Amino acid sequence: MTELFSWGVRYGILGTAAIENPDLVGQLSAEFPGQVIVGIDAREGKVATKGWLETSAVDAIALAQQVAALGAAEIIYTDIQRDGTLKGPNLSALRQMAQAVDIPVIASGGIGSLSDVLSLLSLVPVGVTGMIVGRALYTGDVSLKEAIRAVGPGRWQDVPPDFGQSALA
Repeated sequence: MTELFSWGVRYGILGTAAIENPDLVGQLSAEFPGQVIVGIDAREGKVATKGWLETSAVDAIALAQQVAALGAAEIIYTDIQRDGTLKGPNLSALRQMAQAVDIPVIASGGIGSLSDVLSLLSLVPVGVTGMIVGRALYTGDVSLKEAIRAVGPGRWQDVPPDFGQSALA
């Protein structure tokens, strides 16, 4: 696999370009497989562009399906009405997005507590594989160390349901 740059850049993220020039998503995904992520920022389910200044008529899920078909590796989905509010992620919209595509979805927007971080674990089975925590780190509402402990490798959720059953048999 060819990497974008040899000095450490692993992914390229496209935002407005994905809606204005979808062929670019396909071209870059073909040239850099597994390295193109598309950021989809939505307001009431419609894609917002140009730094959230404009809201298009394009449905966020329709765009997600299109970029997935074009070869995007992942989607970062931001509900911009939640972003920066610390009021929790839009779990319903994230679930719908993840169920609509066969590529991983990264949650963004609204995460304001460790409880919010943990709530995203319920979406792992449908394809939400990560999250972006921003403002909550700055305010101290979420400790990165605690969040990693709660959802990182070795977390309690990773223990298989039948763990220890053979010892009981």
